Amino acid sequence: MKIDQVSDSVYVVAGTNVNWALVSDERGVTVVDAGYPADTESLLSSVRQIGHELGDIAAVLLTHAHLDHMGAIPTLVERLGVPVYTGAEEVRHAKREYLQQITPVDMVRQLRTRRGAVWVAQTLRACVGHIGMTVPTAKSADADTLAALPGGFVEVPTPGHTNGHTAYLMPSEGVLFSGDALVTGHPLALETGLQLLPSVFNHDEAGTLASARALCTLEAGILVPGHGLPVRKDLSSLLGDFGRP
Repeated sequence: MKIDQVSDSVYVVAGTNVNWALVSDERGVTVVDAGYPADTESLLSSVRQIGHELGDIAAVLLTHAHLDHMGAIPTLVERLGVPVYTGAEEVRHAKREYLQQITPVDMVRQLRTRRGAVWVAQTLRACVGHIGMTVPTAKSADADTLAALPGGFVEVPTPGHTNGHTAYLMPSEGVLFSGDALVTGHPLALETGLQLLPSVFNHDEAGTLASARALCTLEAGILVPGHGLPVRKDLSSLLGDFGRP
């Protein structure tokens, strides 16, 4: 686990090949995504390491309901009753009314390369015993509720990676939490830098690209991706990396 403070209020935590973020102010802490199940204790520790108690957690914002982003949520809900907010469509995904996730067959295909085999092994260890995880308490939030959370957020629908994928903008400090709509690295990616996740992870590749382009038009100077390092650069200057529609 590595903690990187990227603005006055925002801490990005690198867990098992995935990031979560902690947004801290006088009202408490908002957790943005929650790592793999195996990252649960690290997430709890990260809250303490930035000077808060677990009781200070006001909510979890979930960009999308994949196992590498919702791992600590059951513990936070069961121990602390923390509310979990996500996009309106992603609520159905979090409750597993349907599933949009890499298939077992596609997982096996990754074993063809050393890079893929390492990633599969790490992923299985991080998820063991929790493959069927759901978030039955997930719900959507209106604009006033999101604005009142520590940090203050605006919901940005970003369908593609999943149908209900949602990014979150923190206008007060110009920080964009992009989840998996826009990343800067992944163990299966050949290069680092601004990019989409490999297509095997995206339910709708064209939609993912369109959402990434839209994110690059937002007024934000710090990008916090679900995978890879944060970017401290005006996002509008990055649009060319994806071409134009």
